[in-house]
Amino acid sequence: MSTTMSGQPTRAGRITFFVSLAVFAQESTWNLYDSQVPPLLREHIGSAALIGLLMGMDNLLGIFIQPWMGNRSDNTRTSWGRRIPYLVVGMPLAALLFVAIPHAAAALPLLVLVMFAYALVANSFKPIAESLLPDFIPPQRRSRANAVVKIASSLTVMVAALISIFLIDDFPRLSFAIPAVLMVASVILLAAKLRDSRSPAYQTALEEDRERQGTASADVRVRVRDVVLDIVRDPNRSRLLLIVSILLFGGAWAASRALITPYGMEVLDLSRGEAGGLTLPSGVAFIVAAYPVAMLAERFGRLRVMMAGMAVFAAGLVLGTVVQTPTGAVVGLCVAAAGASSFLVNAVVVLWNLAPSDGVVGTYTGLYTVGWVGGGFLGPAVVGGMVDLTSWSLLLIHVAIIAVIAVLTVARVSALQRRSSSGRVL
Repeated sequence: MSTTMSGQPTRAGRITFFVSLAVFAQESTWNLYDSQVPPLLREHIGSAALIGLLMGMDNLLGIFIQPWMGNRSDNTRTSWGRRIPYLVVGMPLAALLFVAIPHAAAALPLLVLVMFAYALVANSFKPIAESLLPDFIPPQRRSRANAVVKIASSLTVMVAALISIFLIDDFPRLSFAIPAVLMVASVILLAAKLRDSRSPAYQTALEEDRERQGTASADVRVRVRDVVLDIVRDPNRSRLLLIVSILLFGGAWAASRALITPYGMEVLDLSRGEAGGLTLPSGVAFIVAAYPVAMLAERFGRLRVMMAGMAVFAAGLVLGTVVQTPTGAVVGLCVAAAGASSFLVNAVVVLWNLAPSDGVVGTYTGLYTVGWVGGGFLGPAVVGGMVDLTSWSLLLIHVAIIAVIAVLTVARVSALQRRSSSGRVL
């Protein structure tokens, strides 16, 4: 149990549930987007690299929007707190734009325009929802809390896969409405039950504001530029290299998701719906692995467990290539997802715990998502280009190569931290 500065107890389990709900709300649309928008683009475009580039457009927008919005929420003060107001406005609007995507698919320019609008809005509140967790949960408990959040996120992978298997072939437009309705319902409950003005981090921010009153710096807010310069100029490159590793592994993960449906159609001779369902069992594997991985990270060290899991991710993709059948692909993706959980659960926690204060956790969440969405933008395009140069049959091998480079980068972060005497909970 954590406690706010006002003395009111806040149950960590209850807060984790509501943060998971917020993430579930946004990811319910993103996963169907990654699964079923590529086939819509494929009706107009033949190049895998160009499809990957357009699928990465949302991530390019996120690079610019997410740090700014995270920083803006850090500096917001309302009776609801600093995060919830943005979610209440952004989620319903994103849901409406998501429903419009299949209706715009007949014309490529209109489809790209609606994709752009959806990505613009959805990226605006993505880091804000995720920042709720470090607002409430202390550093030593963040891995297990974030594991629950990631489990909620992985459930949306399963929702998207089930929609692909049972509905997308017969009801291509109605299918997009299902996750949109889930998003709206989730944000209604979230808005009714949670006030992040009660979080320890928000109370700390108010206290810092009161300390500034009457001084020359009373109106000064921490800018994104200042946070970035602090990271870049730090002689200890841990934070910078961690963000690079997030970009690399984010690229590998995004490529394995955004291109898996055309891979199943081209290599495994599956229908669009069947290919879209390849990720369903891997969602279960992620759920099974996420919480144990968090417990192992808190016992043996987050960086060490991240490296081991990333290596397992690459090995699973190699397995999926060696056994190039639908069953082999499913098994390989399951192994890969279980390994990837170590990174997805712990990487942002390490970055939060390296932040100099709770007053910038929203900005740090934005920087995490810059790395993640930067990889999401570059990964599908780079891997798609590699596929164009070789063949679709080597897709998973190309993804594994990027993952191995990410492992080496995290190994360097681990080496730097062993030399550090900061005492931070990593």
